[in-house]
Amino acid sequence: MRSEHLPKRVVSLQPSATVTLDRLGLLDRVVACTRYCADVCDGIQQLDPVIVSDSWTAQAEQIVAVRPDLVIASVPYQLEAVAEILKAGVRFLGLSPRTMNDIYADTMAISGVMGEAEGGAELVNELKSALLRARNKTAGARRPRVYCEEWGKPLIHSQPWVQELVEAAGGEFIGAAGKHTTADAVRELSPEVIVAAWCGAGDRVPLEKIIRERLWQETPAARSGRVYCVADELLNTPANTLVGGLQALAWAIHPELFSLVPGIRSIGEAVVK
Repeated sequence: MRSEHLPKRVVSLQPSATVTLDRLGLLDRVVACTRYCADVCDGIQQLDPVIVSDSWTAQAEQIVAVRPDLVIASVPYQLEAVAEILKAGVRFLGLSPRTMNDIYADTMAISGVMGEAEGGAELVNELKSALLRARNKTAGARRPRVYCEEWGKPLIHSQPWVQELVEAAGGEFIGAAGKHTTADAVRELSPEVIVAAWCGAGDRVPLEKIIRERLWQETPAARSGRVYCVADELLNTPANTLVGGLQALAWAIHPELFSLVPGIRSIGEAVVK
């Protein structure tokens, strides 16, 4: 693609897109993004972009005001805002990832539209290689039952791509990925490892409180102290940050095989700032 046709003013309404643009060396083209993008991508703060609402609460006036030539968003969308963006004649790349294959495809879509397909392929290979290494290392190992939680009120299981990470890390993902559940249902599944990574909560999930209030004290996970908080961006940002999430899960599930990495906190540990 000729350089004059490549986007030069990008609005990113999705942290995963911002992370991908950063890894591609294209962060300087981001003229506006959400506050969540700034939370997970240190480099964006140095560029001082315009902060706009996310995909769900998007306001077309905010976006059009920065004169973008590309808007990248992801589900859930605010359909009225999307319609206004399209009416303004701005290119729109809409993403809807659920599985790791979706994440690979989205990475290639972003890199392709930006004219950096080779860099995108490298990012995809990085993700695939990390999963393959974890699978090879846990081959033949016992597979503990793992409950992963994306949100606590109501209780929501982590997304399908997290299920794939858990399985690569040598665990058995219990429950239905991305679906609502209840404290009683989780208790009956008798998890041996509990992982909470709440959207927007960083690493501040109150582990002791949720075990107590949900009456999970007698689950195998609670009895053995294998209850963890993983930083939000490591499991809920469908981009190459998932490599860190995979490493955190691998240590939680098989500490005898993997080393402790940043981004994971055990029950009883203070949040270190």
